[in-house]
Amino acid sequence: MADIEQLKRAAGEAALAFVEDGMLLGIGTGTTAEAFVRALAPKVRAGMKVTGVPTSERTLRLCQELAIPTATLETMPKLDLSIDGADEIDPQLRLIKGGGGALLREKIVAAAAKRMIVIADETKLVDTLGAFPLPIEINGFGMIATYLAIQEKAKGLGLTCDLTLRRSGEEPFITDSGHLILDASFGRIPDPEALSRALHDVPGVVEHGLFLGLSKDALVATANGVRHLKA
Repeated sequence: MADIEQLKRAAGEAALAFVEDGMLLGIGTGTTAEAFVRALAPKVRAGMKVTGVPTSERTLRLCQELAIPTATLETMPKLDLSIDGADEIDPQLRLIKGGGGALLREKIVAAAAKRMIVIADETKLVDTLGAFPLPIEINGFGMIATYLAIQEKAKGLGLTCDLTLRRSGEEPFITDSGHLILDASFGRIPDPEALSRALHDVPGVVEHGLFLGLSKDALVATANGVRHLKA
């Protein structure tokens, strides 16, 4: 297998083929999304006119560092294209996202875009979602009640669920929107749609990292080149 960093760069560079002058872009979070940002910067310096809506403060800082024009979703609520990475991709292009802690903003931006393209290396392809822990963004108020409710919902679907509060050092990890994240290890999620509905029924759940039906295209870098997968 090729070097993972090389594959990420290849996926990021491949996404440039879908970026047109004048586009309003949703720009994701994570190392593969950052590879796209770094590939985009020379195009912008050469005169390409694009404006990006970053999905995290981390991505915003990188765009500013590379002089890529940015705006907020409040000023640009409708986007042409969103480009983002994923932690897992199944054959239907259902995704697990949120390993970087930006899943809420990533999902809002993806839903605001006419088209979402996922960029990833081949290690992210899976037959069934769930080996990667599912990030669940929750409100800090009533955290234990929310924790227990999620476990009950999982049990009702016949799933075992090991929940871990994400931390940054000794302190709980806080998202850019001021929430906490529970990482839920299911092992396998045979029915992502049912789990999505169940999690949305828990009042303390703000959002979860199952991205279902949002992306019809994935650019997956392999040792033999970049594959364009379609849902």
